[in-house]
Amino acid sequence: MSVPSLYDLTPLASMLAVGALLATGPVAWVYWRNRRTTPLQRAQALRWLTLFLTLDLILFGAFTRLTDSGLGCPDWPGCYGNTSPLGASHAIAAAQAAMPSGPVTHGKAWIEMLHRYLATGVGALIVVLTIMSWRGWCTRARPGHGQVQGELSPWWATLTLFWVCLQGAFGAFTVTMKLFPAIVTLHLAGAMVLLALLGLQVVRGSASHTRLHLPRTVHRWWVAAFALLVLQVFLGGWVSANYAVLACTDFPQCQNRWWPEMNFAQGFELWRHLGLTSGGEPISFAALTAIHYMHRLMAYLVLVVLVVLAWQLNRTPVWRSLSRVLAALVGLQLATGLSNVVFNWPLVAALLHTGGAASLVLTLTWIGGRATVLHSEAVPPQASCVTGNLA
Repeated sequence: MSVPSLYDLTPLASMLAVGALLATGPVAWVYWRNRRTTPLQRAQALRWLTLFLTLDLILFGAFTRLTDSGLGCPDWPGCYGNTSPLGASHAIAAAQAAMPSGPVTHGKAWIEMLHRYLATGVGALIVVLTIMSWRGWCTRARPGHGQVQGELSPWWATLTLFWVCLQGAFGAFTVTMKLFPAIVTLHLAGAMVLLALLGLQVVRGSASHTRLHLPRTVHRWWVAAFALLVLQVFLGGWVSANYAVLACTDFPQCQNRWWPEMNFAQGFELWRHLGLTSGGEPISFAALTAIHYMHRLMAYLVLVVLVVLAWQLNRTPVWRSLSRVLAALVGLQLATGLSNVVFNWPLVAALLHTGGAASLVLTLTWIGGRATVLHSEAVPPQASCVTGNLA
């Protein structure tokens, strides 16, 4: 059985063409549905759709990881140098015959490639958003055109385009570095950042966007909740990347103990290969237990802070709807987290747990995007076509 080159750029052009083709449908649908609206409204509709598809991409990425399909095609960007598993069927069959329960099967190859297609499509949509943003900004920067409600600086879209390219690089490293835990964790965290960037643009790009006052005390709880949630996302990614979910299969104890045997030094040794220490020895079960239990302990703190934040928001009528969304997501995370432990990591519960984490990031971003001490009449300063500030 031949071993493919880790980077085979032969199908790169066709992969980009697939992404452009996938983006054509959503772009055409947005233009058709909004053909009688303004360019700003069409851009906002495309932001909404891109946000939705990015959330789908995060869920499909979790599905790829949970079905052990991350190495379904062991090279990048294609599959054994082909655009699809169809052209690589002989190589996949040989790999599957050599190791029937290994990382390469026909099913896993298709899951991995579908994830890459969707990621390329989302990237193409962000390219379109960036072009639309700069064209609209330059048009309205001409004499006689003023800034209007819902207009965003094109640098937001440019930053998002840069970030999605960075995410693509980490996606490549995930494959070529053979599911290196630190890379897998950063790839998941980067997806959450991409979701937050798009969510912030959606909330700030709405023509009906009004900035709501958030009391200083509540704002401090929001800052604490966001910071702890970011840390918990990293810890959750570290648990998933190291396959440490089943290190504790009981609750509230772990291995029938309140403080099981743990090896934190080995568990949180960041730069090492999957299942191994930096010295190349197999990682101990005590290290996996430390990874799992730290995530669980942090979950208690995050849960308390989010519940307090939801309660504080609920006391203010303008924030009441978002407070209820936040409380519902906290309940979902608690239920799916317990299901992963008690029912041995069922696929649906694990997917919902990832989706709940992404939704919490998006909800807190939404709150941050709406919250300000400024009045809704405040108008951001105008900027030139070339040097527009982030607004």
